[in-house]
Amino acid sequence: MKEHHFAHHGETCRPIANRQFPTLPLYDNFNIQLSGKDLAQLKLLWKEYGAKNYPISSYLVTPGLLKAEVLRKNICLTPPEYEFSDLGKIPVGALKFKQFNDVQEPLLFKKLLKLELAFKHALYKNAPDLAYRLTDLKLYRAQLQRILSSSLYFLEIETNIGTLYKIGVTQRPVVKRVAEVKIDLLVHYSSVAIRVLETWEHRGNIELYFKHRYRGFNYPIGSLTEYYKFNTEDTEMVLLDLQQMQPKILSQDEINILEENISLIQVAV
Repeated sequence: MKEHHFAHHGETCRPIANRQFPTLPLYDNFNIQLSGKDLAQLKLLWKEYGAKNYPISSYLVTPGLLKAEVLRKNICLTPPEYEFSDLGKIPVGALKFKQFNDVQEPLLFKKLLKLELAFKHALYKNAPDLAYRLTDLKLYRAQLQRILSSSLYFLEIETNIGTLYKIGVTQRPVVKRVAEVKIDLLVHYSSVAIRVLETWEHRGNIELYFKHRYRGFNYPIGSLTEYYKFNTEDTEMVLLDLQQMQPKILSQDEINILEENISLIQVAV
């Protein structure tokens, strides 16, 4: 499903047309706001050191990498040298899904709190940017609501010429999505049998990181881009990676977002 955008109509568009809308941290951009040079260095360091679990000498570490907190000093080594942080493993697609959630979820709600506080301040001061602050808060909550209301699914697909796998998210019963997938694939294959390997409620945030992490296995079929080819060993590895995610237990704030219980916005309106 390709529904990762948020439209704005009418009067809302004009005053904020040139503003940058608030986006979910680590949702569809995994470069951690690194410069092109620092990102290239990080990828090189992963290939030569991180992937081999070797320590990284300080002379290889740039100020930009330290500022972004993608590397951390290991003081247990003599002399102390650097290693990849969990945050630093995300741009290279090396962080497992369980740890990815552990990193992303606090950032999601830290940004929500920042937007709520900015809105409260603007409301208290009757600031000229009150409408902008309200729009930012509403847009951000809408994005959170979308990922929380979506289920992640992982499919195994037997075709007449081999086995494929598909990752995706849906806000509807998975069986309905599976029926659509089968229709799409019958355009390309003479036979299609689909098995749902597993689903994860409230995990709409994982789909795009899955695509980033396993991009080397991507197998486009015409205009269809969410399909993958794994051998037996790789399939077991990927499924284990997904299954190690903890079931999503919604906090009261998340329940309020899903139920659209937005007291601040109601007060403002």
